[in-house]
Amino acid sequence: MNTQTLLVLFLMAICTVQAQKIDPEVESMAIKLESKVIEWRRDFHENPELSNREFETAKKIAKHLNSLGLEVTEKVGKTGVVAILKGDKKGKTVALRADIDALPVTERADVPFKSKVKTTFLDTEVGVSHACGHDTHTAILMGVAEILAKNKSKINGTVKFIFQPAEEGPPPGEEGGAKLMIKEGVLKNPDVDAIFGLHINSGTDVGKIRYKPGGTMAAVERFVINVKGKQTHGSAPWTGVDPILISAKIIDGLQTIISRESPLVNEAAVITVGKITSGVRFNIIPESAEMIGTVRTLDPKMRALIIRRMNEMVPAIAKAYGAEATINFQNNTSITYNDPDLVKQMLPTIQSIAGKENVLLSKATTGGEDFSYFQEVVPGFYFFLGGKSPSTKNAPSHHTPDFYIDESGLLLGVKVMSQLTLDYLNAQ
Repeated sequence: MNTQTLLVLFLMAICTVQAQKIDPEVESMAIKLESKVIEWRRDFHENPELSNREFETAKKIAKHLNSLGLEVTEKVGKTGVVAILKGDKKGKTVALRADIDALPVTERADVPFKSKVKTTFLDTEVGVSHACGHDTHTAILMGVAEILAKNKSKINGTVKFIFQPAEEGPPPGEEGGAKLMIKEGVLKNPDVDAIFGLHINSGTDVGKIRYKPGGTMAAVERFVINVKGKQTHGSAPWTGVDPILISAKIIDGLQTIISRESPLVNEAAVITVGKITSGVRFNIIPESAEMIGTVRTLDPKMRALIIRRMNEMVPAIAKAYGAEATINFQNNTSITYNDPDLVKQMLPTIQSIAGKENVLLSKATTGGEDFSYFQEVVPGFYFFLGGKSPSTKNAPSHHTPDFYIDESGLLLGVKVMSQLTLDYLNAQ
């Protein structure tokens, strides 16, 4: 056998070793745990709880984590649960996050574990259901915790499991979600070096994973515009200042920020006015009008530009028509920004487990996710896990009564999150 042949065989052997990324014991444990993960998911699904009210959900999570011998802290960010697993060797700290709250949506999906829970939300009686898949995220991370807890000898560093409440937003007048957990020090003691998270997706086939470096989900701003005009009789508009007409001019002007000032070749951006309230009678020009809407951005510079121009434009348009107007913003999420270097480092792990052909580079979405607040503090990687049966043509959207997830997709989530953790910590 000549030298060239030996070199080729050696390189092939290296490639084979590199391609076999998943730890055989991790894979075996994940397969054995699949039915347990599905059982947990069904229990959470049948017993959903709204944001900042996840009391029983948190108890179940804490009980499992305590049974694994982890250092468990409860009531973080009101109802959150955090657990720490220290490996046998020192190293970095990686955080894994799952959101645990449900939505005020009455479920219609025909499953044996269908939610029948009802509650009062904003003075309205509603059903409660996991119409966004947070129950799957929780069950997956519980499975990951069990696998890693039984593989301490393979961990160079520390794993922090974050079960986060109120991802959908806390009730009015309350704090909650990732912001509150960060405020209470969830990324400290020990300091987190990187964080991973996933989201099940009802529109992506089981077995596939979607990802995007950089901005992958939008920053979400809620804005309120108040226009003050001058009330008068509808038959004599020249004797007053019409806030409804001025509101229309403001809406028209705001859209030019998107169409004429925003570099949309970089990233998408949206300004939407979703509600206008004004007037009481057909023949009265009212004194005031209120508009409520949202801004969605995927690029920090574009976000700053759009908010600055809205602040400039709204009072200026109103003044031009003889009125006054104010605009106030409330930040709901920041940009879910996947650190490009972290994505580049960890992508081979995901590709080796799911298969390179099943890991899809995708476009950004203008939906929001408060995982973004963690990523403002530490590098993070957030990706989408397939939850749609390939035989399903038109899968119901998230946040709808008919939302449905194929549970066979959960196993891949357990495998990927477990191996990502090991590979990140052991790459040191």
